[in-house]
Amino acid sequence: MRRVVVTGMGIVCPLGVGVEHVWKRLINGESGIGIVNSFDTTELTAKIAGQVPGGHSSTGGLDLSEWIPVKELKKMDRFIHLGISAASMAIEDSGWVPQTEEEKCASGTMIGSGIGGLQTICEGAITVHEGRARRLSPFFIPAALINLISGQVSIKYGLKGPCHAAVTACATGVHAIGDAARLIAFGDADVMVAGGAEAAVNPLGIAGFCASRALSTNFNDRPAEASRPWDKDRDGFVMGEGAGVVVLEEYEHAKKRGAKIYAEIGGYGMSGDAHHITAPADHHDGAFRAMKAAFKNGGLTPADVQYINAHGTSTPMGDDLELEAVENMFGAYGRKVAMSSTKSAIGHLLGAAGAVEAIFSILAMRDNVAPPTLNLHEPSRASIVDRVALTAQERKIDVVLSNSFGFGGTNASILFKRAS
Repeated sequence: MRRVVVTGMGIVCPLGVGVEHVWKRLINGESGIGIVNSFDTTELTAKIAGQVPGGHSSTGGLDLSEWIPVKELKKMDRFIHLGISAASMAIEDSGWVPQTEEEKCASGTMIGSGIGGLQTICEGAITVHEGRARRLSPFFIPAALINLISGQVSIKYGLKGPCHAAVTACATGVHAIGDAARLIAFGDADVMVAGGAEAAVNPLGIAGFCASRALSTNFNDRPAEASRPWDKDRDGFVMGEGAGVVVLEEYEHAKKRGAKIYAEIGGYGMSGDAHHITAPADHHDGAFRAMKAAFKNGGLTPADVQYINAHGTSTPMGDDLELEAVENMFGAYGRKVAMSSTKSAIGHLLGAAGAVEAIFSILAMRDNVAPPTLNLHEPSRASIVDRVALTAQERKIDVVLSNSFGFGGTNASILFKRAS
């Protein structure tokens, strides 16, 4: 099968906008989590979140008019806004501009979301409930549909190849990148724009996760301390919003046009728990099998890996079970690997998480530095695996592994390696 490489990256997240700006803040141990001030949280037990800062891209903020015509903004939900912005950055970074019909038909999109247009759906439901159905926007449906990020990006850039979207809850971002890579590997495309976006930081989204008791509520007065993977005082995850998108390209295609290559796909694996709609299986067997499948797919072994970007959401059950799965997968090699959770700095971006974390993983390899796990002061259990507590670590990194798991028992693991 054909080799697949990463030639472009774009990111919008609570630490800001733009790959280099966000990466610098992440490595410096800064947090993007704060008090929710965009709506009233009086009736909500969780009052904090990771929100994308406004402003201009030159200062690390998001000005949507830089990426989307103002007249088009009201036709889309915020998750599409974020997805288009990140995709535009990634495409510009890659330098890929298809010219011929053949090139356009060989370039596609695979950008997903875990929830999609929740705010649009909520507002539309209220409009209908109040007896104003005729006032519903004619763009209500396309504004909320998950595959419309892929659709809008394909329209904006004339990409006529596969136009697809993954929807697997919090594993969406990794599944989108992995599945897009397989389309290239099997010859269905030469270039794919892939990733995930989410914008569920709204009253309905937070209320829903509060009802399931999944969110942190003990740190409303100290938001930067709330996301604390593996720490004994963790009490749930912190909601975040954002988008991460990469440009994937067939290796020879990228080499021929002289593209810069960030990394090569080193393996991709998936699994299902067949256990529970929200809780991981015992010993996180699904995570173990997803990692095992990724190693088999890429012909790599745990001994090849130097850094793992964990799913690590900061939930009491999930963190230690993932750690157990990693320990079981890596065995004695676990002593030589660094594993951190970057959700400690930005919160859990749900369907965008895996794509944003894939970018962080690639940057860790590029710069030979493992980003820190913030707020990890006292681990809830000991481990031979170094979880990069509090500060970043410089170390030689040639292969990285990134994990993402979602409701419904869906699991995804992806490996990146230096392209040779």
